[in-house]
Amino acid sequence: MNRRDRELGMNRAITRRDFLNGVSVAIGGTLLSTPVAKAMGLAPAEEIYYPPALMGMRGSHDGSWETAHALRDGQSWNEAADTGERYDLVVLGGGISGLSAAYFYRRKFGGDARILVIDNHDDFGGHAKRNEFTHEGRTFIGYGGTQSIDTPSSYSAEAMGLLNELGVDVNRFYEAFDQELYSSLGLTRGTFFDRETFGDDRLVARPEGMSWKDFAARAPLVGDAQKDLVRLNEDPIDYLPELSPDEKTRKLAATSYLAFLEEHAKVHPHVVKMLFKRTHGLFAMGIDGVPALDCWGLGYPGFQGMGPRPAKASELSLTARPHREPQPYIFHFPDGNASIARLLVRSLVLGSAPGSTMEDIVTAKMDYSKLDVAGSKIRARLRSTGVRVKHVGDPDRATEVEVTYVRDGNAETVRARHVVLGCWHMVIPLLCPELGEEQRKALAYGPKVPLVYSNVFIRDWKAFEKLGVSSISATNGYHSSISLDFPVSLGHYRHPRSPEEPIVLHLTRTPCSPGGSSREQHAAGRYELLATTFETFERETRAQLGRVLAGGGFDPARDILGITVNRWPHGYAYEYNSLWDPVFPPGEAPFEIARKPFGRIHIANSDAQAYAYTNAAIDQAHRAVSEIA
Repeated sequence: MNRRDRELGMNRAITRRDFLNGVSVAIGGTLLSTPVAKAMGLAPAEEIYYPPALMGMRGSHDGSWETAHALRDGQSWNEAADTGERYDLVVLGGGISGLSAAYFYRRKFGGDARILVIDNHDDFGGHAKRNEFTHEGRTFIGYGGTQSIDTPSSYSAEAMGLLNELGVDVNRFYEAFDQELYSSLGLTRGTFFDRETFGDDRLVARPEGMSWKDFAARAPLVGDAQKDLVRLNEDPIDYLPELSPDEKTRKLAATSYLAFLEEHAKVHPHVVKMLFKRTHGLFAMGIDGVPALDCWGLGYPGFQGMGPRPAKASELSLTARPHREPQPYIFHFPDGNASIARLLVRSLVLGSAPGSTMEDIVTAKMDYSKLDVAGSKIRARLRSTGVRVKHVGDPDRATEVEVTYVRDGNAETVRARHVVLGCWHMVIPLLCPELGEEQRKALAYGPKVPLVYSNVFIRDWKAFEKLGVSSISATNGYHSSISLDFPVSLGHYRHPRSPEEPIVLHLTRTPCSPGGSSREQHAAGRYELLATTFETFERETRAQLGRVLAGGGFDPARDILGITVNRWPHGYAYEYNSLWDPVFPPGEAPFEIARKPFGRIHIANSDAQAYAYTNAAIDQAHRAVSEIA
């Protein structure tokens, strides 16, 4: 190990727990056998299986994706053992959409309905992923995927009805989410300028009320760049004065925000570089791949003098988005929407978790041994990858569907009266070779969007206090954003309130390849994620935090207690983009064609709405079950 790695802490001592987690990840998320566990002086496997506490590479962890890739590459499993199990409903995909489909089916057809949920991961929830860290007997929770109940006012009656039935009262978050904590400590947003791009490593905070002129003066920007940054943010200039409102709308829908800045606003290249990654968190691409029209709607700088966004902009909205009332971004469980998945499982699987409220689910210890118990009405079978879904006989007359999945390297089959596919659209044509060509083509239209959510558990956050920041935009960093975890205290869970306490940092990385189309950029990002080792993620994470927080005295070797990387090569649902996708007539968009039922097979996921949000996942589950009914 070289000197730099030692300085970063890459040689830190491995605790027994770290070793256990490493073994678990190395063997694909499966459990240690009881003899091995006993030989190590540990509890038997059934007592130590608790995926949320695993660190290292999570998300699409090793063991969750290899079978699906083998299916993609042409492998077949013709010799499958018939389990003899028969169900009313089998759901492929244990994310929020799949679990919601199971919930709606039971509600529609009664408590005697026999349901099996199958998922390829070692935990349920899909992209709603919970990460836990324990230090000196205290548990700290982070979110590794689906983040929040975004703008609940936009939720449909069905989606909000489900949350209400599960006991979720969104108004509780007005008390649970401390909107004043960080500001009361003098913390605000900051921007990190790197020396490779701007000539100097410098973190610049921008407190509430600071003018852009003052901010620019503190940044390592040349004079022209400082002037352009102020002009872009403060001056009410119409950069398209010759166009009517409707013409502006159409022009900006066909123009990237990058092109708008360079060709119309004509700002200095340093200003462009400051803003280039601003869209990464929402679109998993830089501003070269995002329409200027979307950036206008999101309140990005440069549009102050162009008047209100034209009403006809909705004609160019390629995905149906519900009306949004202004609401604060506070509707967040400590583990993100993993708590919604946990509430669903607790409701569906008897004895899987104690408690009965939205508060106690936060600290409830899920009992994974109860998920797949013979004789239970509803079962959840993890670490099992679906490889074939086929009607038994003619799809038009069949009364059953046979589902084949691979678990521990062995193929098994079950049968069901109905099947809901809560998995990704792009894998469905591989699962269902009977589908017609039009539907297969539609299912393949929208690629999944890659992203990484890393949670870094640190000894304290005094460096953030000293630097005066709670969140940081890294203009050219490995991770595009770094932030202290949302300050949410709910039930018996208490968020750290003092900078002397440990805390979870949330870091976002969306790998892409600037300059290409959205599909090309996402494909490059998926390839990169699968080729990147945890060691690389750890080294880059430690190095970046060491640079960004250097002025606050942060030492990555001393201050980092744990790292969990939630890798999602197939992350967000693909949302249509006016730079790359045509406007489809109502009912003729690929996602609408793709989700059509096929015999007794129905489709439910966020892809089916081309909208990467939890309410879409729930709404599509409700639609799929309504088709069955």
